[in-house]
Amino acid sequence: MKKRIDEATQKLRTLEKSFDSGKIIKEGIKTAIIGKPNSGKSSLLNAILKEERAIVTEFEGTTRDTIEEFVNINGIPLKLIDTAGIRETENEVEKIGIEKSRKIAKEADLTIVIIDGSKDLTDIDNEILENVNPNKTIIILNKKDLEQKINKDTEKINKFKNVIQISALKKEGIEELYEKITELFNLNQINVDNDIIITNERHKNQIQKAIKNLNEAKKSLNNNMPIDIVAISLRDVLTDLGEITGEEASEEIINEIFSRFCLGK
Repeated sequence: MKKRIDEATQKLRTLEKSFDSGKIIKEGIKTAIIGKPNSGKSSLLNAILKEERAIVTEFEGTTRDTIEEFVNINGIPLKLIDTAGIRETENEVEKIGIEKSRKIAKEADLTIVIIDGSKDLTDIDNEILENVNPNKTIIILNKKDLEQKINKDTEKINKFKNVIQISALKKEGIEELYEKITELFNLNQINVDNDIIITNERHKNQIQKAIKNLNEAKKSLNNNMPIDIVAISLRDVLTDLGEITGEEASEEIINEIFSRFCLGK
């Protein structure tokens, strides 16, 4: 019985781990493009999309709210979010956009920090660099067509391993960005045709409950508890998984499922 429990636990853990990849396949990698005003965020978005999606001018604060677009890069789905430029401002509308930018950057699966490489780092640049996760951030030093003041060895920049130079305006270096994204999120390792992948968070939660109950069953066995006590935990496992397959469907689960759909008339 312990062997069967271990086998079932391993299969469920494999399904649980598939959720991150499944979520990416279903929803795309949430990618925040952040930086100071006029660093080239909107130019980068336009270069990736190959269209003039965002307004680009020499005036700061053009982007007040987020712009979201889906794009596929080397088979990797990205949900690109162009954010308001981060700076000090007295404009209340722009302040809201900037706070939204900071929040999106914290929640993103991938953060692209774009910095004007032709100028020295400012306090705002340093603040941005200090508040992003180096493991899920790509630093872009933009405007490489101009004389450069900073590079990957510059203090504050050198703690990031994913640093590239581009010219968003001239669309130079964009392919290198694509290669870096592919390196970070290699979905080719997932065999979508054969592997079972979890894409629904409710399913993931039910699997985690089932794993917990399998652990309880094994713990009862190790403590030489009566077999009917072990059976309670195993029955709970079946209930947990039945709420995914539909074999167990309490009123609470039915309400949860249908709350996510618009059934119309």
